[in-house]
Amino acid sequence: MKALIVDDEARVRKAVRLLVDWEAHQIEEILEAGNGNEAIALIRREKPALVIMDMMMESGSGLELMTWVDEFAGSTKFIVVSGHNDFDFVRQTVRHGGIDYILKPIEPDMINSAVSKAVSAWRAEEAERSHRQHQSLRLNEIKPIFGEKLLSALIDDRVNAEASLRRLIHDGIIPPDIKISRLLLVQTDSGNNPLLRRFGGDSELLYYAIVNICNEFLQQQGTGIAFRYWGGPPEIAILLWEPHESVTSLISRMNQGIFLTLQFRMHFGISTPGAFPAHLPAGRAEAAEALLRRNLLRHEDYCHYAGAEALPGGGPGAMPGGKQRDKRETAVPLSFADVQEDWRLAVISGTPEALTAAAQHWTQELSRRGVVTPQMLNDWKADALLLRSRLVREALGSQAASVLAELEHGDQQNPSPQPSGYSFSLFAWRDWSLAFMQQLSRALRDRQQKERNPMTEIVKYIEQNYPSDLSLQEVAGKFQVSREYVSRRFKQEYGINFSDYIVSVRIEKAKLLMQNPGLKLAQISEMVGFHDVKYFSKVFKKHTGHSPKDYRDQAEH
Repeated sequence: MKALIVDDEARVRKAVRLLVDWEAHQIEEILEAGNGNEAIALIRREKPALVIMDMMMESGSGLELMTWVDEFAGSTKFIVVSGHNDFDFVRQTVRHGGIDYILKPIEPDMINSAVSKAVSAWRAEEAERSHRQHQSLRLNEIKPIFGEKLLSALIDDRVNAEASLRRLIHDGIIPPDIKISRLLLVQTDSGNNPLLRRFGGDSELLYYAIVNICNEFLQQQGTGIAFRYWGGPPEIAILLWEPHESVTSLISRMNQGIFLTLQFRMHFGISTPGAFPAHLPAGRAEAAEALLRRNLLRHEDYCHYAGAEALPGGGPGAMPGGKQRDKRETAVPLSFADVQEDWRLAVISGTPEALTAAAQHWTQELSRRGVVTPQMLNDWKADALLLRSRLVREALGSQAASVLAELEHGDQQNPSPQPSGYSFSLFAWRDWSLAFMQQLSRALRDRQQKERNPMTEIVKYIEQNYPSDLSLQEVAGKFQVSREYVSRRFKQEYGINFSDYIVSVRIEKAKLLMQNPGLKLAQISEMVGFHDVKYFSKVFKKHTGHSPKDYRDQAEH
């Protein structure tokens, strides 16, 4: 077992090392980090069972670290050691599943008691996870179960729905007397790489595991069935009829089972109740819409109801325990139009300060408004891409297509977080928006600088007019720059002077012409700007090490 100590003071980390009886708790390896960002990297790599952290740190606060651990490393237990007796800090620790909140100076008995409690909780959950994995994952029997395709047909195949229903009743998969039902959809995330890696990258095996876990709970009461929906994108559906408890309570129990096995909790979209099986197609659309409109800022909400039930006080959709929804959720959601001008000015300025401020302001406003949904994020991404296209076309005109293609390729290297993923992090979206604006600003600046650079046009002019008697004075005058400027820039960019560059262009063109056996050397000499074939031969040999005749002979062989 591993433990991680996170504090920006080395003396505090040393004190924790000395005060905890690691051997008694059977912790073999102790790691250290000086801030929250460093800790996140270590947790990803080392996967410690226990984190002992400070709350106030300069780079990556304890609150950010707690939020990250709760979202992405749920099996890790953490203890907060802080010099701040702040009730809000204590509340946040409890909210994110912290084991204890210990004030400095640290008492040996208190921290050892907290570590013992954390280790015991971790071992108990690990044993339960192992037990559930053994029960749920029969790796040699990966095939559709419970008549999944027949169940899917009830939703999306009107022609065969009646025959499918008869077969499902005959096989005992569903009871014959269902009158009212709900359809639930379980949120799946194809981009959840840590979870997929545990299943060897096989998403079908992951869905199989989730379906089995849900059915363990549903079959206990015979009130529903989970299945892989085959009528569209990968989805897990639950057909629910006459539950013996509230839908919220049932989902909470299923989610706890999923968490103990997979260390992730799932989001559930819940349709309104309706006549069975006629309401199922509309029910699926309702459940999908409920998932798209769930508030991502409410990390603790996993039940997302459709229709009137989604409103505060609307029955099953209300907060557990009679709690009221956050008043901020009635505020007007942030639209891209509210910050579009900030983004535009930041991109045009290109300064790190402006770009960082625009990204930070966006995510702060999202948090302040209190509502962020997957649908909003999808719309935001589409609007951001439209802004990018407009800025590039306005700035670059005919050059826009190639730059947009480069930017789209960059999108693949820096993909946005999944709007409908299992977890949501404002920090991840802030970092993505910053990278998005930086990439756009850099592309505009580089292309505009290239367009403004007269050397680009000078080189192009030489490529087109190399057979002529080009002089430094003539070229400088044509492009309204000084002779000294042209001479200096050739030295800087190509390492040779102006006249040598022209000669090198003529020699390269001559090499190409020599591939045509029908052209004599005198003709080639004249075509590339040398009016004396002997002088051409001398210059050619100086640049290539071979006479034109020898070079041609070698090329032919």
